[in-house]
Formats: sequence, C-alpha cells, structure tokens
Amino acid sequence: MGVEEWLVSAVMSMYTGAKTVVRTVYGNSNGSEVKVGMHQGSVLSPLLFVMVMEALSREFRVALPWELLYADDLVVTAETEEDLIKRLNERKDFVENRGMRVNMKKPTL
Repeated sequence: MGVEEWLVSAVMSMYTGAKTVVRTVYGNSNGSEVKVGMHQGSVLSPLLFVMVMEALSREFRVALPWELLYADDLVVTAETEEDLIKRLNERKDFVENRGMRVNMKKPTL
C-alpha cells in the first residue's frame, strides 16, 4: 500500500499489548488484552480496516464489478447460483488464508 515502514512500526507498537475495558454505570471491568481484530472506538481502526480490505480486494478483482465493498461488507454477484457459490468460497478461502474470519451467516435481502 506504500506506507512507510516507520509508520507501520508505530501503529504496530500502539496495538502491541493493548488492553480494553468495558465501562458501565456500575464501574469498569478489569482490563483484558486485545489479541485479534480492530480496537473498538479507536480512531485508527476504520482507516486500518479500509486499508487491509483495499489490499485484499486488489487480489481478487475482475474486469466487471462482481464485488462491491462497503464498510465491512462484501457483495458478490454472479450470473448463476453455482458461480456465486464458487466466488463466495474463493473469497472466503482467500481472506481466511490471510488470518481474517468471514461470517457467511449474515442475513441477505
């Protein structure tokens, strides 16, 4: 993505050993280490997520707009159901092989 190494190192150091707490009207929970995913509430999280999705989506783009990305959702279109299932499984395998998880059980329209 063309991000300089010093900036990558700075962001990585911000995420290393990070802890989170849950705030309620009854007080805060004990801190727990964030080991996976994006930090909820961090101003950097949306930018980092978009950068990762952009880098990943470059790998599986085709000439026609068969994939539409919006926030953390991916819409895949196809001419047949068989082709759609094939495309979805390819995308799922692709991102899971790079350490991400895919929720295939979200409701569809």
